[in-house]
Amino acid sequence: MNILICDDHKIVRDGLRQILKQFNGVELIGEAGDGNEALSQLSNGNFDFVLLDISLPGRSGLEVLQLIKAKWPLINVLMLSMYPQEQYAIRAIKLGASGYLSKDSASAELLEAVKKVSAGGKYISHALAENLAFNLASDKYQQKHDILSVREFEILIKLANGMSLQEIGNELFISSKTVSTYRSRIMEKMDLTRNTELARYCLENKLI
Repeated sequence: MNILICDDHKIVRDGLRQILKQFNGVELIGEAGDGNEALSQLSNGNFDFVLLDISLPGRSGLEVLQLIKAKWPLINVLMLSMYPQEQYAIRAIKLGASGYLSKDSASAELLEAVKKVSAGGKYISHALAENLAFNLASDKYQQKHDILSVREFEILIKLANGMSLQEIGNELFISSKTVSTYRSRIMEKMDLTRNTELARYCLENKLI
């Protein structure tokens, strides 16, 4: 199995590499510091498993996940994140991720997740499994942010964290005017009018 680690922090990649070396059957471990580098390595290499951080500079992990599954649908992707599991994990799995793991998980859990996913299964924690079961049984699950696109959702979080249009544009390599257009779409879809309402919504729904 050839694994690609995509995380913008070198110390995190080093730690993950050391853990993955314990896994029998791993022949190659590659590294990427952002989404574009990961996509480039996937184009030029022969990877069949990706450990992908959700929070990346430029393209978000969710956007990279979409691109990976569209171009290489057979590659297994295990998402890593510090974000609240119940909100981001469900979205990631809907986009094709084979699992979702918190970065504060023990190394044994990471190895268990890699083993299960590489065998063709999906890995979610017990808490997430309960949450998914509840959501499937509830007619009230559809929340306002569920109708947002991946990019809209990404900008929603950045706005809720107090970032300016220019700051968001610089981070995503788009113009502040484009960010403003996204903001207008988000506000319209979610029936909100001010950034304070947006931030309150994200806090109440544990998105930040």
